[in-house]
Amino acid sequence: MQGRTGLFKYGGGTVMNTKVKIAGIELKNPVMTASGTFGSGAEYSEFVDLNELGAVVTKGVANVAWPGNPTPRIAEIHSGMMNAIGLQNPGMEVFCERDLPYLQQFDTKVIVNVCGHAPEEYLAVVERLADEPADMLEINISCPNVNANFLAFGQDPKHVEELTAQIKKIAKQPVIMKLTPNVTDIAEIARAAEAGGADAVSLINTLTGMKIDINRRTFALANKTGGVSGPCVKPIAVRMVYQVAQAVNIPIIGMGGIQNAEDALEFIMAGATAVSIGTANFTNPYATIETIRGIEAYMERNKIEDIRELIGVVK
Repeated sequence: MQGRTGLFKYGGGTVMNTKVKIAGIELKNPVMTASGTFGSGAEYSEFVDLNELGAVVTKGVANVAWPGNPTPRIAEIHSGMMNAIGLQNPGMEVFCERDLPYLQQFDTKVIVNVCGHAPEEYLAVVERLADEPADMLEINISCPNVNANFLAFGQDPKHVEELTAQIKKIAKQPVIMKLTPNVTDIAEIARAAEAGGADAVSLINTLTGMKIDINRRTFALANKTGGVSGPCVKPIAVRMVYQVAQAVNIPIIGMGGIQNAEDALEFIMAGATAVSIGTANFTNPYATIETIRGIEAYMERNKIEDIRELIGVVK
């Protein structure tokens, strides 16, 4: 069985297709990593053959190095985790000199996650990446744990549409807007991104939560609040992907608590063209590959010849 080309054969010799397209970019399968859980792939490459993945999504990249939040900044919770890393990253110059060349050796698509405290910071990174070997850009307007009023702007449709339009003016790669679930109506935000010219949307980012250490009688995270992720958020994420699929006509990348093929297929049937696996990588570094194999096995069992038959099949 050959998973790398996006085509594989089962029993009777029928060829099955796992390839999907987002904004004209073809992925060999719909499984990618979620930003912030996979670095830029180097650390995981001894566990995972990156050539097998639909795409690698990098950790967030800013125009300059960010130190992140004070520690403690990770806490375990029932069925998931909380983080307040604060988008610590080495900045775009180090990323372009070190991380992008590393990823070029693999036969996979590269999606660069971009973060910023203000519009001009996002635009500086998008401009710097214009001639770099990145296949798509994912714009993080939703991370809830950075102490800047601006990032709450992912909760305002007007600001989302404006920033999307500004980025689209200068971006040379397709633009994916990554949406926050910390809103009243996520479909409204997705429509705003589409109106601004987004090529795709990805969702959900983490939900804002809090944990208190009763023995220390203080917050478990120095930041007080953090982003909740893992299996506990999956039903919310599936519901939001479904709502967005009914509201927009651009592709959706679904994420939120995916651990295996069954989880991934829920998102695809709800309307996602592709999926990202995040928190699961921490407990099972093979989660992405196992999910790809599991999707292939499901297709074989159910005689599904093309993965696209399953996208949005649940109405």
